[in-house]
Amino acid sequence: MAGILDSVNQRTQLVGQNRLELLLFKLRGRQRFGINVFKVREVLQCPRLTSLPKSNAYIRGVAHIRGQTISVIDLSMAIGGNPIDDIENSFIIIAEYNRSVQGFLVGSVERIVNMNWEAILPPPSGSGRNSYLTAVTEIEKELVEILDVEKILSDICPVDTEVSAEIVDDGEMQKDLGERIIFIADDSAVARNQIKRALEPLGIQTELAKNGKEALIRLREIAEKECEKDITERIGLLISDVEMPEMDGYTLTAEIKADPRLAPLHVILHTSLSGVFNQAMIEKVGADDFIAKFNPDELAAAVKKWVHCD
Repeated sequence: MAGILDSVNQRTQLVGQNRLELLLFKLRGRQRFGINVFKVREVLQCPRLTSLPKSNAYIRGVAHIRGQTISVIDLSMAIGGNPIDDIENSFIIIAEYNRSVQGFLVGSVERIVNMNWEAILPPPSGSGRNSYLTAVTEIEKELVEILDVEKILSDICPVDTEVSAEIVDDGEMQKDLGERIIFIADDSAVARNQIKRALEPLGIQTELAKNGKEALIRLREIAEKECEKDITERIGLLISDVEMPEMDGYTLTAEIKADPRLAPLHVILHTSLSGVFNQAMIEKVGADDFIAKFNPDELAAAVKKWVHCD
């Protein structure tokens, strides 16, 4: 698996072009799954795992990799399937989500494909694993499923969404916002609800969108029908995920900044993506801030900062 990840500079070139690189893998059967390469640190043959007593049933053990102890989650079990049984011939995808590093146990790893986010679509209604999918795509006439890793991690270790009392009690947020709302774009229902729950104690009203395309259409509609000058008359701030089907957060931000009616809107990119290239990315597309998921106090502080800047 040496060389499976591209360089920082090569990956940064995809920013604002609505493109991504998808690492394809399988769990137990023929079904293919995908994970954004941006989140992947390393792929390796599964090492020996050490069992942990009283750990979550989805955690098959811990691995000691490059001086770090990493929990290894059986992705098949996490989405309701049977355990991956041939561990010795399986692989671990080492990924960084929400400020922590996890190992995802998978049956096999195939290759990386370069794709356009327009080809990544919301999951079909009624699909068997619908609650664990954020998107699907087609590669070589076969369906590829993209898992909602944030939901999986939330099931294993729920996130605290409570904002500290000192942030809630000062009342400045409501004064600065007035009648305006905060707009949230995220393809994960878990993530959308986490943000909404964190902002509700501050007296903030929100509107939600499931992806960048849906958000852009709605923002343009609000600007045209409800605003005399620009979008900031109705929307105080946009909080957007980066990975979203049809249109990612980087492209959404670039589209907003290119539209005179939307350009004054402050944009916070709030994402489980992390790494040294983030600053270059947000500067390239014109975002105002970048917050790693999920710390409710940091998110609330960032919202206060940019709402107060208006």
